[in-house]
Amino acid sequence: MLGRMTTTYEIPTLRTERLLLRAFRASDLDAWAAMESDPEVRRYRGNYPRTRQRAWAAMETILGQWALRGYGVFALEQIANGRFVGTSGVLHPAEWPEAECSYALAQEFWGHGLAAEAVRAVRARAVAQHGFTRLASFIMPANARSIRVAEKLGAVREGMTELRGTPVEWWVHWSPGHGPIV
Repeated sequence: MLGRMTTTYEIPTLRTERLLLRAFRASDLDAWAAMESDPEVRRYRGNYPRTRQRAWAAMETILGQWALRGYGVFALEQIANGRFVGTSGVLHPAEWPEAECSYALAQEFWGHGLAAEAVRAVRARAVAQHGFTRLASFIMPANARSIRVAEKLGAVREGMTELRGTPVEWWVHWSPGHGPIV
């Protein structure tokens, strides 16, 4: 007879001026699936709209990384009205060359500084709680909006690499005292 094994993990909640960074909830599915089915949102993130079923599976994967690595991606919620905005966090698939500071917003929230606001909180926690000295942002070269966010945050372009068959720019977010800029 196999013994019972219990895995427990905690996903913290972070707060910025306008956002809650929190664990995904089942109730996020409709807003998340709508965001993930938007071809413009997906253009630089796999270039295929996700079905509701794939959005659910992605949510499961995001939650599972917390258990496996102790860090992961947060759902973003507007404090003012409780609306789902997008995601940001430390994404670290097994085949990635290093942990990535990721961010993606539903289209209606673009251009308001919310991605940068979320990333600042994510980076601070990654350094303080997990000792990261650097995090990457892997960005498709044509994704000018995401590149502007990385630049705004002081990330430095280190070169190019390929992830899952796609060429991407490799931007680095350095922690204080470990690199050229934070």
